[in-house]
Amino acid sequence: MQFQLAHQGLQWSDSYFILMGAWNTIRLAACATLIGTVLGIFVGWLRSVSRTARFVTSPLIDILRSVPMVIQLILMNSFLAMAGFGTSPFWFGALALSAWMAAVTAEVARSAFLAVPGQFRRSARSLGMTYPQEFIHISMPLAYRAGLTSWIGLVLSLIKDSSLAGVIGYVEFTRNAQNLMTRTHETWLLLFGIGLFYFVICYPVSRYSRYLERKVLV
Repeated sequence: MQFQLAHQGLQWSDSYFILMGAWNTIRLAACATLIGTVLGIFVGWLRSVSRTARFVTSPLIDILRSVPMVIQLILMNSFLAMAGFGTSPFWFGALALSAWMAAVTAEVARSAFLAVPGQFRRSARSLGMTYPQEFIHISMPLAYRAGLTSWIGLVLSLIKDSSLAGVIGYVEFTRNAQNLMTRTHETWLLLFGIGLFYFVICYPVSRYSRYLERKVLV
């Protein structure tokens, strides 16, 4: 019995699975953040300048913002599998998380672009700037200042929501920790480790966002 209990405990060989899960979580969150942010900024800009784009995209954005992420992951996995897309759980999870990130970022970007005073745009055009020049040198910097804080909050939420990708078979950090709980029964220790892992990732992002806020407000 003593040998069996010792065998069930955490071992150094388990560190490989923990590190692999940590890397999988980081790359999933990074991929979804990049894709979702770029797409969300584009959609948000369209929604700020076109009523038609706002009307067309509103239903999908409302759905993605309202439906729980775990349901979105399951539905995305099921629909793509039935459609014959034989891709990996990583891309199923990345697509679902990217779609959510794009939807919420679009609203942040739309409000940020609308927060740019109209007289600034008109003044830039009266000075001879083309629309692209005004957008790059006037609208984008001011919208960046207006939407940075809200976007950082979305990134932190995305990092934490990536832990739900285990429901579609993606082996991320939380999923690996759950497997180790089943084998070792070290529930409290592993739960503490999960919380510490996400804190270590999210806290530097939060601190760096405060640095960026101070820098852009100077």
